[in-house]
Order: sequence, then C-alpha cells, then structure tokens
Amino acid sequence: MNVKLVKVRSILSKSKVYDYVINPYIGCQHGCVYCYARVVKRFTGHREPWGEFVDVKINASLLLREDLRKKKKGGIWISGLCDPYQPLEEEFMITRKCLEILSDCSWPVFIQTKSPMVLRDLDVIKKFSFIEVGFSIGTAFDEISRIFEPNAPSIDSRIEALSVLKAHGVKTYAMIAPVLPGAEGLIERLSGKVNYVIVDKMNYHYADWVFKKYGFEKTRDVSFLVFKFQKSGIRAYFAS
Repeated sequence: MNVKLVKVRSILSKSKVYDYVINPYIGCQHGCVYCYARVVKRFTGHREPWGEFVDVKINASLLLREDLRKKKKGGIWISGLCDPYQPLEEEFMITRKCLEILSDCSWPVFIQTKSPMVLRDLDVIKKFSFIEVGFSIGTAFDEISRIFEPNAPSIDSRIEALSVLKAHGVKTYAMIAPVLPGAEGLIERLSGKVNYVIVDKMNYHYADWVFKKYGFEKTRDVSFLVFKFQKSGIRAYFAS
C-alpha cells in the first residue's frame, strides 16, 4: 500500500448527489473491483492498481472551517470517491475531525461507508441535528462479497453496525450499489435496521469481467428488487 500525506487546496466540493461532498482521502484500501472512483487515477497521476494507494488529506479539517464560511449551507455527502472509514482512518481520523467541525456548525450530513469503524464516532454523530448513516451492501453473502470487495468488512459487521446506529436513534439506510448476486437475501436481514433502502440501477462496468468469470451475468436484473423490499415493508426506491 502506497500511502502519501498530501495537502489540498479545498475539501468541500459541489456534488450531483447532495449539495456538497467531502472526500477525506484519495484512493481506497477496500479495492472493490467495480468501483467507479478509480476514474480519479486519470487526474491524480497514480500508476498503482486501484486499492493499492491512498493519499491522506492531512489539512482537510483546517480547510473545512474556511470552506464552510464561504459556502451556502447544504447537505454534505461523506463520501463519494473513497470510503471515509477505510482502515487508515483509524490512524489519521480525518473523517472524525471533519465531522466534529460539521457538528459544531450544524450542517446536515450523509455518511456512506462499508466499515463498522463509523461506530467509533457515534458520540459525534449523535450531536447532529440532522445526519444519516448509510452502508453500501451489494449482497447478503460474504462469499460473494469477497469476490467483488476483497478487502471490505464482512456483511455481518455492516448489518450489525446499522443495527447499533438505529438503536441509538440515528437515521440509517442501505445503498445496494451495485446489485450483486444474493442481493435479495438482504430483504430479511435489513428488516428493522434501516429507515430506507436505495437500489442503484446502474451496472458498474469495471466489474463486467468478474460477472462473466463466475457466470453471474443473469443476476444483474434489478427490476423487481425494489418491489420486493417494499412488499416486505421496507421503504425502498431506485437511485435517480
């Protein structure tokens, strides 16, 4: 793993998903084979394979205070191009420092992660007047997850983290993106642990060769998944 400490010029960027996005890191240790964020290599000059480099934005929290003074208040996504709770966060705590500032300034936040490390920051999360925490979960089965998400936390640990957050009164959601084989098994497992579910209709084509290698091509039809979630009593809808 090639880890670099870098200083950036800004940390709060415009987003097409929410109003703004914060990416505490460049690159992601989880190394998911389908990840659309690997496109950043075109602009960063990294030659390492996706999952084998991370740049740590060591001045992120200092910049954030400045950015918040300049911007109109809006929802902030943490994060779009990396997992804010990838393993390096345990050491550098960039995400936590940003959350502390955002809590002090009362900005609405939407966290998206695959890591139960988010529970470390439950004390900060509970201070927000508006915050949602979502977990990316594409399948109910670890044997499938390990093929597509080789270094990501287990499915059990993600679902358990959602359960803990929900029990503490935090609004939670699951982001099924991409829809992997075995996604229907999440219907029962997520019941009572999330406020809603988002299903992504997009096929992430970086992983086309993996679907083909394991004979999973026919599992990519997601047309009935939202209906099945809703029928079970879980509020669900397609990502726009």
